[in-house]
Amino acid sequence: MIVNASIRERVRFLPVRCRARPRAWWRDLRASHPILAIAVCGLGVLPQARAQSMDPLSYTNAPIGLNFLIAGGTHQTGSVLVDPTLPVKDVSATVSTATLAYDRIVDFWGQSGSIAVVVPYALLSASGEVFDQARSVSRTGLADLTLRLSINLYGAPALSLPEFSTYQQDTIVGVTLLVTAPSGQYDSTKLVNIGTNRWSYKPELGISKALGPWTLEAAAGVTFFTDNNEYFGNSVRQQHPLLSIQGHAIYNFNPKLWAALDGTYYTGGRTSLNGNLDHDLQSNSRWGATLAYSLDRQNSLKAYFSSGVAARTGTDFKIVGIAWQYRWGAGL
Repeated sequence: MIVNASIRERVRFLPVRCRARPRAWWRDLRASHPILAIAVCGLGVLPQARAQSMDPLSYTNAPIGLNFLIAGGTHQTGSVLVDPTLPVKDVSATVSTATLAYDRIVDFWGQSGSIAVVVPYALLSASGEVFDQARSVSRTGLADLTLRLSINLYGAPALSLPEFSTYQQDTIVGVTLLVTAPSGQYDSTKLVNIGTNRWSYKPELGISKALGPWTLEAAAGVTFFTDNNEYFGNSVRQQHPLLSIQGHAIYNFNPKLWAALDGTYYTGGRTSLNGNLDHDLQSNSRWGATLAYSLDRQNSLKAYFSSGVAARTGTDFKIVGIAWQYRWGAGL
């Protein structure tokens, strides 16, 4: 028996974000750390900007007790959009990430849900011009650990593997809480870091509707951030909540193969340094595509691509990735 190929595969690798700085701070930085000045608006850190990710089939059903081990890699490259009044231009960046994740399907009061943990390792490099001088920077290390709790509220009953063989999806409604922990590589003496040195929390509400071979999904969430009290020394960096919506149109060719067309829009996320607001309000949109194939009862592969449609500030990256998933348990 082939387990439903639409079971979720949640590996996402996050791009970096631009942050503008007060002009007086720029002058101090230029005088004391000119080779790192590009980091202020070019990259800064590798934040867990989950609003930029697109997750088809996040709200679906699966047999209780099923486990997933997921390993993947992604490559992101593109430009970083900065405040045009700042003396920074032609900023580009490349981020390559390897990720290992574990996910388990559990019973939540008669409905299915899941608990997942994701551990990423990132290699980051950026270049650009600061005051008409070429600068570059690179970092390598562990990124922030991600925890995900997903609970289906309606339409996805908790089922054993034999029971699941006769299950037919109609409408599913669920909620998700995504948490990133400040566990990644971080050095307060550097402007560019892999880790964020702060927590983030993203509650999300999602709905999934099956229409023959098609599945239509939509989700809306908001990401809240705690303060980074050790930003480049002892400065305090804050960030406003980041609102996001995403939608997916998934087509199931057969029990082994499905493809999805994805889109997302996110806005907000304005930052401040020591109480001084930056001009980095985000209002960005992206599109993408996903293709997944089950090799056998336990192994599957997924490839995905995404690109920016419109971006106000932050990153305008093209992203390609691939993930391998191994599943076991639940009597498989």
